[in-house]
Amino acid sequence: MTIDQVLSRLQNGNARFVDDKLDGKLQNSARRGELTSGQEPYAIVLSCADSRVVPELAFDTGLGELFVVRVAGNVANTSSIASIEYAVAHIGTPVIVVMGHESCGAVTAALQGGDNGYNLNHLVAQIVPAIAKCPDGVSVNEVVKENARLSAAQLKERSSIIRNAVEAGKVKIVPAYYNLHTGKVDLLD
Repeated sequence: MTIDQVLSRLQNGNARFVDDKLDGKLQNSARRGELTSGQEPYAIVLSCADSRVVPELAFDTGLGELFVVRVAGNVANTSSIASIEYAVAHIGTPVIVVMGHESCGAVTAALQGGDNGYNLNHLVAQIVPAIAKCPDGVSVNEVVKENARLSAAQLKERSSIIRNAVEAGKVKIVPAYYNLHTGKVDLLD
């Protein structure tokens, strides 16, 4: 599939999800059997670990269609970047979606500040640049969108594998925003 075909497929799947008309295809034992010899996902999704945000459902996909990397705040850290590099370099997946979501708890924690312990402090520190780019008094959801944009930029800045694939026209990175109330995914590109 071309990059445009992948984006169209994701948007069509999300429209089905929003309309409660899921296909539910490619989710059975036959599909599991087909995938035992390898995978060829057409999109990578860097998403928050929030239990309310399930990329496979939001895009109405089946087994083997998405390569999903989940971490609170959908931050581009060393491990999430390495996972995405694998899919770009070894699987040839052409689209990366960096998906933030409405009312993100990690972004809220970053906005509130304070001591959340060593590990969580490290994670929310990666969201602080998004806060700095937003005007004072901006909503958590505007910071979520800026964080998705910055995480998308970080993928190129911190990975020569991803940057080279983007510059060669083999990969497109798209920041996105998931609306909890409707299930709609807004592409921010």
